Amino acid sequence: MSKIAIIGSGNIGTDLMIKVKRTSASLEVAAMAGIDPGSDGLARARRMGVATTHEGVQGLIALPCFEEVAVVLDATSAGAHRHNAAALAPYGKKVVDLTPAAIGPYVVPAVNLGDHLGEDNVNMVTCGGQATVPIVAAVSRVAPVRYAEIVASIASRSAGPGTRANIDEFTETTARALESVGGAERGKAIIVLNPAEPPVIMRDTVYCLVPGCDEAEVAASVKEMVAAVAAYVPGYRLKQDVQFRPADGGTLVSVFLEVEGAAHYLPAYAGNLDIMTSAALRVAERLAAR
Repeated sequence: MSKIAIIGSGNIGTDLMIKVKRTSASLEVAAMAGIDPGSDGLARARRMGVATTHEGVQGLIALPCFEEVAVVLDATSAGAHRHNAAALAPYGKKVVDLTPAAIGPYVVPAVNLGDHLGEDNVNMVTCGGQATVPIVAAVSRVAPVRYAEIVASIASRSAGPGTRANIDEFTETTARALESVGGAERGKAIIVLNPAEPPVIMRDTVYCLVPGCDEAEVAASVKEMVAAVAAYVPGYRLKQDVQFRPADGGTLVSVFLEVEGAAHYLPAYAGNLDIMTSAALRVAERLAAR
């Protein structure tokens, strides 16, 4: 078993810890670091026999088990990650960044994980990026994508302080990933925090403008990619068949998705958080195995 540490004892960090405990055959959570000594995440970690500290990354480094840690997963914020990455750099740990800081290359497991296993720091883009970049990549591998636009709609109740503090970074990071990983010539991202009660499941809409395409080939590529993502995010699925309609400059491809969470720690409607932890777990397993 390879040992990992988690920085961040909020919703994402806690869900990640529980997900590793319940589903991973190759990883063991050795430590969790936070900054709130009263957080539920740190309390749960202690009950699960995980070493804890409320002194952040410096407290993590000081823990006796830190030397055995192979991979550190950072579930804090973009600003905090820059500080954490600098503090961890001298120790040679692999770092998986679940914030929009994007110090390292963007990684979407179903698209480009194999290209970045040698990196010291990899970035998980955003929840919207993990959900939609694979679809843009699926279209772009069979037809040139001149423009990609995504709309990620999530339950307001599933957007914690970290998500809300990173809204600007979310749109910028996701748009860049649509281009650099998805293959679009130009990308745009929009996020909607839906206040509906009861909370709604995560929904994502992907629009791709292509100059022309074989519709059957595009639809088959998208369905293949959805299956690849669902292999590590079981609640990821198409809402309906891929749509095509004429548009200025070519054909508009529309893909409608939903992401249901596994409810390991968070409610099932919080698919936006579950897709991040599921993707990060897949990356951590591959990095540790390497």
